[in-house]
Amino acid sequence: MSSTSGGLPSDDWDRVLPFQLDALGVRGRLVRLGPALDEVIERHGYPLAVARPLAESMVLCAMLATSLKYDGIFTLQISGDGPIKLLVTDLTSDGALRGYAQFDSWKLAIALGSGNEDAPDGYVPKLFGQGRLTFTVDQGQHTERYQGVVPLEGATLADCAHTYFRQSEQLPTGIKITSRRSDGADGCHWHASALMVQQMPEFDAGRLDVDTEQREDDWRKAVILMASATEKEMLDPALPGTSLLHRLFHEDRPRVFERRAFAARCRCSRERIDRVLRSIRREELDDLRDKTGRLAVKCEFCSTEYAYEDADLDKVYDPAA
Repeated sequence: MSSTSGGLPSDDWDRVLPFQLDALGVRGRLVRLGPALDEVIERHGYPLAVARPLAESMVLCAMLATSLKYDGIFTLQISGDGPIKLLVTDLTSDGALRGYAQFDSWKLAIALGSGNEDAPDGYVPKLFGQGRLTFTVDQGQHTERYQGVVPLEGATLADCAHTYFRQSEQLPTGIKITSRRSDGADGCHWHASALMVQQMPEFDAGRLDVDTEQREDDWRKAVILMASATEKEMLDPALPGTSLLHRLFHEDRPRVFERRAFAARCRCSRERIDRVLRSIRREELDDLRDKTGRLAVKCEFCSTEYAYEDADLDKVYDPAA
């Protein structure tokens, strides 16, 4: 099996592996991210305590987005009054993944305490404070946008996602998320993994003859098996995803489906920035100019800077000029 930098087998990098446990009436997915995280996190140079929540939010975004049928953009946003003020990640239906974070360095240092750099276990209350978790599905201007909003309740992002599923009256769902930064001969690499199981509707599962008590027992078994996955197993470079699923659920014969790949790719472009600028009155841009009179617009996601001189703005506001 071929491999890439960072050590994970190439067919486990930046992919979702859907599976189904027919014997238990449960479906699920395993997501592992690697190079996409490296590209996003290292580009910004985020401190470790910000990078880890971003890595875990990106793998959660990929997990949730691929459990839906949509043609457009799925966005996960976390906002709060803590050191990390805003965290945004999104995934398009064609697999373009990106993310960024906004944080207060001073508040972060106070929250972590002397000598600490990494986000603590159960970091959500300490790093995000009071806030909310928002999921948005945008399928274009001619369709209605779906949005789900829940308060940040729980110690981990998985806890917050569980709150969403409970409040939205979705099917019973269990999620486990883990991440790690490792140092190698070729530099630092980020790995993150998420494992989800979800009870299927009776009709979809083909188990109309199974009573309620048995369904509950089967569901509890699936959750216990999922929870037994260790961080090492979920992020093990030598353990393919199919092998992990077999290790966890071998008695129930997991049936795997075709993988879907992701890639770190930003959607920003000069044309998009032009459209944004045209929505603002030109005179309102004067306060945004630098000392040379130039206007610079920086993409929060990929840090690409788009510079505009007066001649460039003439073309933006009068394309026929």
